[in-house]
Amino acid sequence: MLKGIPKIITPELLKVLCEMGHGDEIVISDGNFPGNSIGRQIIRYDAIGVPQLLKAVLELIPLDSYADNVFLMDKTESDKNLNIPIWEEYKAIVAEHTEKPPVFLERFEFYERAKKAYAVVVTGEEAIYANIILKKGVVK
Repeated sequence: MLKGIPKIITPELLKVLCEMGHGDEIVISDGNFPGNSIGRQIIRYDAIGVPQLLKAVLELIPLDSYADNVFLMDKTESDKNLNIPIWEEYKAIVAEHTEKPPVFLERFEFYERAKKAYAVVVTGEEAIYANIILKKGVVK
């Protein structure tokens, strides 16, 4: 056991977060995200939702202060009228760690960026459009 590590952070995820360097990205996705077909390194968190895991991850890694550092999957044209309340929750969580607002990426642009991510963490989150990419910064 270690002190100061959120209990929901598994040894596998802790190792990945430690291995990531400045500019590396990690995807924290909802349960619908095609993580296994997109990601090079997959970590499953089926019993956890994204907000809880997002808070825990941001306790451990800094966000990049030199570039856009948080990316959300934007709604498709057919879903433009949907309300996505989880985005407000994400904005509040990341606002504690960066002044930069999240950048919205078109669905397939998000997938392409996710393919280059260091790791994809697939959660059991049931909210739609609940996918987020974090760009790691420098520990000062």
